[in-house]
Amino acid sequence: MSSGATPLDYAAWRASRLGRITERLERAAVLDLVGEPATVDVLDVGAGDGAYAVALARQSARVTALDPSAAALGAARRAARDCGERLRLVRGYAQALPFEDAAFDRVIAVTALCFVPEPDRAMSEIARVLRPGGRLVIGELGHWSAWAAWRRARALFRPSSIWRRTRFWTPRGLRRLAERAGLVPGRVWGAVFHPPLTIAAAALAPLDPWLGRATTVGAAFVALRAEKPTAFPPQGTAQDGRRG
Repeated sequence: MSSGATPLDYAAWRASRLGRITERLERAAVLDLVGEPATVDVLDVGAGDGAYAVALARQSARVTALDPSAAALGAARRAARDCGERLRLVRGYAQALPFEDAAFDRVIAVTALCFVPEPDRAMSEIARVLRPGGRLVIGELGHWSAWAAWRRARALFRPSSIWRRTRFWTPRGLRRLAERAGLVPGRVWGAVFHPPLTIAAAALAPLDPWLGRATTVGAAFVALRAEKPTAFPPQGTAQDGRRG
């Protein structure tokens, strides 16, 4: 969720009916792939205002939320406090994670790598901090969707738009990204098959889980699960991850 969006942007999005429907579908896909997080150490890379971090903490996970934005981390702190949960909040970047090797059982990165200038470096860092046998879940903006076309069109007419520097991902691209970091890609889930229109979202949302299990074509959101092998080659040292 590290897009440069502010906590107010997140709140406004979730206040809209389109935002609520869309985010509910995305969150269902991600949490299904994460599996049972109870009593494990989870890192949320690009945590934004902490929506996913809090959801996982409510399932008894020990969650660290990382984001480059102090304002976003402040919002995450407030969200956790309002729910009676605790998060470890760390300001930092995906390309240089400030954690020891093999520190987490699960890592999630939701709409984070689409805005990272060096996704391969970020993925190598994620692989480094995962424990052997650990699981990564990535949720990214899909390449072949009405949403991607709409966002690219907006970028043509608005030079300052965040969509000018956004990378849209295919399932194949995400798998290759994980493989280059030494991870083993697994299940892919598509979500958000409706166009960016509220009436369409309300009508098509009930079909979304079925479509997501059948295909990723047309999905505005693509989620991938990958595992770290138990015999994993060294990817550098903890000191490398504290650079920058």
